[in-house]
Amino acid sequence: MTIIKSNLEVFRSGSPNNRAIIFIHGFPYDHLMWNHQVNEFMNDYYCIAYDVRGLGESPVGDGQYTMELFVDDLFEILDVYKPFHPVLCGLSMGGYIALRAMERFGEKFSGLILCDTKPQADTNEGKIKRALGIKMINEEGVEKFVSDFVPNCFGENFRKKNFAEYNTILQRSLNSNPTAVKGCLLAMAGRTDTTESLSSIRIPSMVICGEHDALSTPQVMKEMASRIPGSRFVLVPTSGHMSPIENHDFVNKMIRNFLAAYNL
Repeated sequence: MTIIKSNLEVFRSGSPNNRAIIFIHGFPYDHLMWNHQVNEFMNDYYCIAYDVRGLGESPVGDGQYTMELFVDDLFEILDVYKPFHPVLCGLSMGGYIALRAMERFGEKFSGLILCDTKPQADTNEGKIKRALGIKMINEEGVEKFVSDFVPNCFGENFRKKNFAEYNTILQRSLNSNPTAVKGCLLAMAGRTDTTESLSSIRIPSMVICGEHDALSTPQVMKEMASRIPGSRFVLVPTSGHMSPIENHDFVNKMIRNFLAAYNL
């Protein structure tokens, strides 16, 4: 663990002499959602996971977050640790960060893995839903918001069969700072649409989607994959929105096959 200039908490595993994989977590989670992947790849890769501003162990600050600020944070991590052409892997909100990072400085990366995410900006309906989430946090507390939101991210099968793991993840999210959660909602509501830039991605890319993902549906993600030249689309069986957790063995196998295919 180390602290960088912006005070983000960054967690590194494996040798810095190996190819780096940078993992960006989803909302309202933390770097620990990637534990299955870090444990799988740390012997062969330099795994860098971090807590997005305000979440996990990273400081909250003023809560006035934007997607551009999140991308700035990512590039600060690149500047500090200087991994050579890392592979970028993001889920959901982490995918929004990754897609905007590709627009800004895509030449810095050697590979792209997009898990359960989408390029489209929020519709008006989506923005209203974010606003209602902020209102709920203000009036009923962050615990109420998280309790309503998190179950939608996981498939029913995982919640029932892996209750202990699911409950641990839920409890960590329930401890989230309300200012940070509201700041993330604002950042996501204000993000730009990255759909048009998908065709300009020129690095090996893989799009991973849970079979039962209701937030970033297989139809939406398959369409995204079709716009990225040469990308792979992978449907993860028996999984919802949190596929790297829900079916980690399958996801790890797909990631390893992808990295090997392109000698990454």
